[in-house]
Amino acid sequence: MFASLNHPLRDPLSKELHARPFLRIDGPASLSHLAIYSDRDEEIHGRLLMELACALQLPPPSPQHNHYTAKKGDWQLKWEKHTEFSTFTFVLTGAQDGLFQGAAMKGLPDSWLALLKESVFVAVHAELRCGEQAEQTRMDVHELLPGPVLVGSKVLSGGEVYCDWLVHEDHFSRFLVLDLGFREAQAGRLIQRLFEIETYRMMTLLALPDARRHSQFLGKLDAALSVLMRRMEQPGKEHDDAYLLRELTHLAGQMEAHAGLETRFSASQAYGKLVLARIAELREARIEGFPTIAEFMQRRLQPAMQTCSSVWARHQQSATRIARAVDLLRTRVNLAQEEHTTALLEGMNRTARTQLRMQHAVEGLSVAAISYYVLNLSGAALRALHAVHLPVDPEVLEGLLILPVVAAVVVFTSRIRRLGHDHSHRSERH
Repeated sequence: MFASLNHPLRDPLSKELHARPFLRIDGPASLSHLAIYSDRDEEIHGRLLMELACALQLPPPSPQHNHYTAKKGDWQLKWEKHTEFSTFTFVLTGAQDGLFQGAAMKGLPDSWLALLKESVFVAVHAELRCGEQAEQTRMDVHELLPGPVLVGSKVLSGGEVYCDWLVHEDHFSRFLVLDLGFREAQAGRLIQRLFEIETYRMMTLLALPDARRHSQFLGKLDAALSVLMRRMEQPGKEHDDAYLLRELTHLAGQMEAHAGLETRFSASQAYGKLVLARIAELREARIEGFPTIAEFMQRRLQPAMQTCSSVWARHQQSATRIARAVDLLRTRVNLAQEEHTTALLEGMNRTARTQLRMQHAVEGLSVAAISYYVLNLSGAALRALHAVHLPVDPEVLEGLLILPVVAAVVVFTSRIRRLGHDHSHRSERH
């Protein structure tokens, strides 16, 4: 009854702490580790696991889980699905073959190995030797790991690890782990950490080619931006503003087209931190004459991580410069437009004043013309009255009518003009 009260995420989140159990290895063993990465086929991880389980007649994996384990006698398989990659770890306990011969993978079908084409991002062989066999193997470490730099250290206060971080002729890297007194399950945890260090190291370096290409792109872009900025500073180039704005907008578009690299660089930083965390968990102690894993990574991996970080910081600085240049140019264009608009308004005001004066002049001429015609009509009427022998003097009366007629015409035209102004004001308000 109480189970019905649980939040639906409680059970899966609680199991997440136990989702990736450590390897359990008893005695000497040969191991092989593959990391699968493909940015073109996201379904390859589950498909490879299903094909392998079917070919080896293993229990079918659940499509909802991100981990899978299976065991057949002395052989076991561990599969994990991560955000961008998946890993297959094969373990053969008590292997009698020579070291680094891939004994844990000899039973894999060729048809399944053919499916791995161009998707194997990490391939590692590891050998675990215990007791007297570990002491004997230590004497041959330089022959087993003939790389130019041999790294070795005491780990977990009970063993030693040797590696040369070199991809050998069989296309596998190599780890040699000597059990000189590990406690229970320490060997499995140690080897899993080593596999994770190599896998996360490669995932960290995945951003390095992008960083190098992007650095060249940023160099060309910064040069183009400098040319545009110098041209923008030259006086008397107002007619170039539209061209400069188009070019700056084009540069901004190019920067946005590369903004997706932020995901790759951020992932690289996260993987780099995981590498350093896994190395710290080894609790290394120096073996005289050998650099430790931490020292090797500090000298070889950190510069690559810093390159990626500096390239992305440069990207952000360039994007900020372009945005600032666009803002400055737009401000200058807006000021030029405001000055042009002000000049146009001043010209319109002068034209309006001239038109107003002309209108007043026309109105004055209109008053004179209307008065002239009214007086002519009045004179014609008075002469007609004089012709019918009425006692009126047309010339005297016509002279007396001049002032009243002019005054009446002035009042009439003023009223018409006032009515027109009132109508236009009402139209503006509506």
